[in-house]
Amino acid sequence: MSEHRHLTGKIVIATHNPGKLAELRDLLAPYSIEAVSAGDLNLPEPEETGKTFLENARIKAGAAAQVSGLPAFADDSGLAVKALGGAPGIHSARWAGPKKDFSDAMAEIERLLEEKKTSDRRAQFVAALCLAWPDGHIEEFEARVDGTLVWPPRGDQGFGYDPIFLPDGHERTFGEMSAQEKHGLPPRGKGLSHRARAFMQLANACLR
Repeated sequence: MSEHRHLTGKIVIATHNPGKLAELRDLLAPYSIEAVSAGDLNLPEPEETGKTFLENARIKAGAAAQVSGLPAFADDSGLAVKALGGAPGIHSARWAGPKKDFSDAMAEIERLLEEKKTSDRRAQFVAALCLAWPDGHIEEFEARVDGTLVWPPRGDQGFGYDPIFLPDGHERTFGEMSAQEKHGLPPRGKGLSHRARAFMQLANACLR
């Protein structure tokens, strides 16, 4: 990739997921970037036809940039469970169904693990971030965090699969952590989450 492009001014956060929107707004806040959401602009949600997290992030960011005429920032992320061959992976949101009921999705993962009679509860959260400009320039970053799955779910913070994910080296799930603990950036936070880790790569390349 050619030299990184510096991001300034206004940006579209290409998500309709309120949990992701809140986290991404928090991450951008220290950089004086004015962020509007795809929902604020009534942008349509493109079909996510990619086979990887990066491909889907690129689809979302590129579509929002073209329609809005502004730089756009998209995330694609999910939970990859080792014993399930990496599922739900890029289909993490779809497992929650049209009502985005992650209680059902978490229960389905537990059911499948019990069905396999496996003791392997290793998993990863993966996040891919893409910045896209209307002229077609893109910047892409990906990060992950390793952990194990717990049952029953613990905590009501965060969103999605957070209540069953226990990151390595910690005694509380993402669902039991405050926003600052989960994705706060240094020096106040540790940049623990997959999204925070990918964002730190993006910030070093495009925001400083």
